[in-house]
Amino acid sequence: MKFVARYSGIVVMVLAVLALEVQARDLGHDDALRLHQKGVILSLEQLVQTALDRYPGSRLLEAELEEEDDVLVYEVELLSSDGTVRELELDARDGRLLKDEVED
Repeated sequence: MKFVARYSGIVVMVLAVLALEVQARDLGHDDALRLHQKGVILSLEQLVQTALDRYPGSRLLEAELEEEDDVLVYEVELLSSDGTVRELELDARDGRLLKDEVED
């Protein structure tokens, strides 16, 4: 029984460390402007338009720039014309779609 208790604690610690590494770091407006001016990322307007074109008639709810595992990502939330909220993640450097799912 001590064996199970000892190793279950280790498993919990490993999972906690992995969960911390997955979290994204939000970047502010100043960071986004600086990165865009340096040519590192596309403009927010371009990426929002890409998301809106994917769901015609949708409305923008929220957009934010994040860094996830050293990848700059715009997370865009849309309210689609059928009333569902969609979360899209776009690579901020080239606009490539990384994720598209219904928000819970």
